[in-house]
Amino acid sequence: MQNFTYYTPTEIIFGRGAEKEAGRLAAKWNAKKVLIVYGGGSAVRSGLLAVIEAELDAEGIAWETLSGVQPNPRLALAREGVKKAVAFGADLILTVGGGSVIDTAKAVAIGAANPDTDLWDFWTGKVKKPEQVLPVGVVLTIAAAGSETSDSAVLTNEETGTKKGYGGDFVRPKFAMMNPELAVTLSRYQVACGVVDILMHTLERYFTPVEGNHLTDEIAEGLMRTIICEGKKVYDNPADYDAMSEVMWCGSLSHNGLTGLGRGKDFSCHKLGHEIGGMFDEPHGATLSAVWGSWARYVYRQDIARFARYGRKVWGIASDAAGDEEVALAAIRRTEEFFRSLDMPVCLGELGMGVQPEGVLQKMADSATNGGTVKLGSFCPMDAADMVAIYQCANHV
Repeated sequence: MQNFTYYTPTEIIFGRGAEKEAGRLAAKWNAKKVLIVYGGGSAVRSGLLAVIEAELDAEGIAWETLSGVQPNPRLALAREGVKKAVAFGADLILTVGGGSVIDTAKAVAIGAANPDTDLWDFWTGKVKKPEQVLPVGVVLTIAAAGSETSDSAVLTNEETGTKKGYGGDFVRPKFAMMNPELAVTLSRYQVACGVVDILMHTLERYFTPVEGNHLTDEIAEGLMRTIICEGKKVYDNPADYDAMSEVMWCGSLSHNGLTGLGRGKDFSCHKLGHEIGGMFDEPHGATLSAVWGSWARYVYRQDIARFARYGRKVWGIASDAAGDEEVALAAIRRTEEFFRSLDMPVCLGELGMGVQPEGVLQKMADSATNGGTVKLGSFCPMDAADMVAIYQCANHV
């Protein structure tokens, strides 16, 4: 087990009616002016936004709103939010939504506290760390990204088609209200994308070169078994409160660092997926399921025993008569079968983008590796040629 520092300061309020704590929690952080960030009209039509506004009013807290967040959250809207937060004098950013909304709010919280620095300078590494960040609170409505407890945020620069992640403990939300009832109106496709994202956040920490990390492995394997079981239940019936509760909690734990303690992260599949999302605006969960099987078959020989353990411990593949390689390949197939059971794509041709010419694959690989200057991942570090090869494996119908 490697050395680690574990810091998860987010206060969780979980269960029915959790959103009614919005005013109390904002007041706890001495908020006087709150910018509420949300996506489309569902927060308004459902009455959720009105509930939150009333709770803030009851505490004497002024508020303004920023709407219009889209999947693959846009840099332009985050910049707009920074201007609005600064003009309003916001001292806390409150999000109502899922990962894209939360990531936008995190960006606004960084930008509003550092108005003389352009947001994209943080995301590209030109500026390493903000001097200060406004506190962020969350009313979670989608179980997926885990951004309500994570130390990271993703933005898409729509001018360049580039999608990048950025973060540190400074962007972890201070509190998160998590009511599974708020997620029951999601479409089955939204549910499926969320389930894939949760599983992938765990897999990206599970497949690393560090061995002997037994407790962390057991936690990760238990979470994966749970999201596979309960995720299918929620996909079949999004109104299943108990199953949605399990999925929502899996989402938070999958991305707060717990399932990767004592080892480094890989996240090469996320980089593969981010390039697809940035260039073609494909849903994040779908980009992950579309490339994971190709990535796994490309790298599994790096540690066949690790993939075999995944097959036995997570998928329950019998090992009496099967060797490690047979179990490893079966585990990859079972994972893709699970994605298909959620009607998720397992290749590029099943995404809206369709099969792509070689030049596009090369362009995405070059972008992911900063023009071929860096390698990605830790399980099997990959250069641009490796990424092209994985894209090629996935580039079919």
